[in-house]
Parts: sequence; C-alpha cells; structure tokens
Amino acid sequence: MRKEKAKNHYLGRDGNSKLNCAQSIIKAYHDVFGLPEQEVNAFAAFGGGRAPGGRCGAYYAACHLASKKASYNQSLLEREFLSAAGSLKCKEIRSKKKLTCLGCIEKATEFLEGGYYD
Repeated sequence: MRKEKAKNHYLGRDGNSKLNCAQSIIKAYHDVFGLPEQEVNAFAAFGGGRAPGGRCGAYYAACHLASKKASYNQSLLEREFLSAAGSLKCKEIRSKKKLTCLGCIEKATEFLEGGYYD
C-alpha cells in the first residue's frame, strides 16, 4: 500500500530514509509514474512550506503526480485537500491544526490511490 510506504519514508521507519513530506509522496509513487531518482531528490526543496506559494509539500507532490495522468481530477484534489486541511498553505494548515504533516501525507496518498478521476 502506497500510503504506508509514504508514511514510512516520512517517519524514517522500516529501513527507509527520513524524507520530507513532498519527497515522501514522490518516493512512494516514483516507480508507478516512472520517475527517476533525481526527481525524488529535487523534491527535497519543497517540504516545510517551501513549495511554490507556500503550499503544503504533500499537496504539491500529489498535484505534480496527478498532472502526469489526464484521468486525475486535480480540482477535486484541491477541494478535498482544502476540506480536510483548511488550507493549501503549509503554515496555515499547521496553525489551523486540522491535519498534521503526516495527515497531509495520508490525504495526498488517499487521492492518488482512491481513484479521483474525471
């Protein structure tokens, strides 16, 4: 299950390196989407509120992956994430305390696994 894989990367469990939220999503799905390891490494720059516009790194990574498959409904991802987290911005999500960083990772993987398609 990719959700557990992403969580294990984020937490550094089960022999996995500890990664930030964005990298954890990309790493959990890199083989599914055929992404090179360099792309996983590039997402080191997008954790902790450093994604463009201060967005959540897990959300940003899920959007990145969803953009690679036309069948994913990205506007639904945005609505679902906003509903669960209260914002798309990392600092606002943290201040609202609706979701933890781990919760954001879980929400992002639920979208990618859950068949949110057009």
